[in-house]
Amino acid sequence: MLTFTRKYITQMLRTIIIDDEASVRKSLEKLVNRNCPNVKLIAEADGVKSGVEAINNYHPDLVLLDIKMDDGTGFDLLKQLEPVDFKVIFITAYDQYAIKAFKFSALDYLLKPVDPDDLAEAVKKAEKLVMHELNQQLNTLEENMLTQEKSKKKIILKTFENIHLVKLPDIIYCESQDNYTNFHLMNDKKILVSNTLKEYDEMLSEYGFFRAHKSYLINLIHIDRFEKAEGGSIVLVNEIKLPVASRKKDQLLEMLYRITGD
Repeated sequence: MLTFTRKYITQMLRTIIIDDEASVRKSLEKLVNRNCPNVKLIAEADGVKSGVEAINNYHPDLVLLDIKMDDGTGFDLLKQLEPVDFKVIFITAYDQYAIKAFKFSALDYLLKPVDPDDLAEAVKKAEKLVMHELNQQLNTLEENMLTQEKSKKKIILKTFENIHLVKLPDIIYCESQDNYTNFHLMNDKKILVSNTLKEYDEMLSEYGFFRAHKSYLINLIHIDRFEKAEGGSIVLVNEIKLPVASRKKDQLLEMLYRITGD
């Protein structure tokens, strides 16, 4: 009797490292070899021009891409290769504004010096990326990086079935549902995503959103009035009424006075 053993073969991610610092490229090479068994390094480059040439010559599955290089940025490189047909993990020095843009666009990034566990996790996520989603995310990232106007910024909300591009002014409020967040949008639209409200509070607080209650993050532009009865509550558009935590009441009123100039 013959016995057959099924072998499961993990597809290797053919990968290029693009960074203008030789020490960073060397460090990434060591980290990849030690922590990412499904990654095969096939080339490296030190800038935009050499990076484009390497990608065109080797057709990688994944690129570890520095943002700022001597002859341009990682975005300059990607613009020359649109539509992008490979997966991307950005490598960057700490930049609060850039990091915020990455979070809004739901794209993975690694901070220098790169942590081995963060690298391994980012590679796992990259394996699951769908290419048309990646191009949407890259376009949103570029828009968010270029605009300073809050009203034009967008956030990507990913669900099991869809990837939604949502303008910040279209968000009325966010509601905590255990480890999920339910986004309540204009026109009675709702989007449930598998991230906590705390994550979105940290992301959106500087864009006119206020955590009025442990369960609610509100967009201040949609407040109609504050009702003092029963400890205080916020009334939003369409007469949506949400509670205000007692310890948040004074802070909320101060923000509303600032906005109205009263």
